[in-house]
Amino acid sequence: MTAIHTEANPSVRNSGKKYTLDAALAMPTFDRSVSALCWVYNEEQLIGEYLDRLHALMHRSVSNFEIVVIDDCSTDSTARIIADRMARYPEIHYFRNERNIDVGPSFKRAVRYATKEFLFWQTVDWSYDISLLRLHLEFLRDFDVVAGVRRAPVLAADRYLKPLMGVLKLLSIKHLTRRSDTPWKAFVSVVNYLLIRLLFGVKLSDYQNVAYYRSALIQTIDWEASSSFVSPETHIKAYWRGARIVEVPISFRPRTVGEGKGVSTRTIARALRDIFKCWIRWQLLGRVERGQTIEIVRMVEAEWDLSDSGYWSEAGTS
Repeated sequence: MTAIHTEANPSVRNSGKKYTLDAALAMPTFDRSVSALCWVYNEEQLIGEYLDRLHALMHRSVSNFEIVVIDDCSTDSTARIIADRMARYPEIHYFRNERNIDVGPSFKRAVRYATKEFLFWQTVDWSYDISLLRLHLEFLRDFDVVAGVRRAPVLAADRYLKPLMGVLKLLSIKHLTRRSDTPWKAFVSVVNYLLIRLLFGVKLSDYQNVAYYRSALIQTIDWEASSSFVSPETHIKAYWRGARIVEVPISFRPRTVGEGKGVSTRTIARALRDIFKCWIRWQLLGRVERGQTIEIVRMVEAEWDLSDSGYWSEAGTS
């Protein structure tokens, strides 16, 4: 596994943490190409700051990058704000859907348009702290997938029903506040995780988070879902193909403005439809590609500095 050196900075050495913002800042820019993906719908309050922050972070961390933006037919000022940022940042590539097609198809379109060796996605409300992006990217030298986790990794279980025994622990107030910005969204997130884990038996610790992929792997996945289940589907199929996966802790950040669109009744219904449709096809009928799987590597959360120290530094604000 690639070694990440942190001894040069005394503050890193004395912090008791191996993976810190100081360690990320001390590293040279990543010498491989990376696509950062996002999809938006009516996010005029967030998209400008988001692109400023993402561009600054990518410029600081990667020598060759692009930002792929899918506009899901926004009706507010989102397109105009993106055009303004495109004039400043030539790395932004903008694509507008002909009609509103929701997150699943927008996700797939963003992946399809990526042109770099590696890719990852981040939500427009910056709900996941990727201040340690440079450290995350380093793991791509040894792994096919670097998967973010919003909590301490779930221990591997041999029985499908094992996750249900942890429901009470998962639903504790402390865990919910770490996983989402409202109790309802957190509840939906946890139930979604348990359902997917139970039905498909793939022992990932999180299915909906920032994830980094080798583009050559993810762009050959034949998606069957058309809802937000496309992200879990991508993880599951990559694992069944024998992808080398490492899990890293990435903190959740509450949305501060605007309205999240991932827990509407329509969105949840579409995801449930896809989950059960794919379960029938893959688990009952066996209509899915499977190969020799590889054990998932889980980084120790205690070695990571998940404090707020780098939250605003990407955009150069305080």
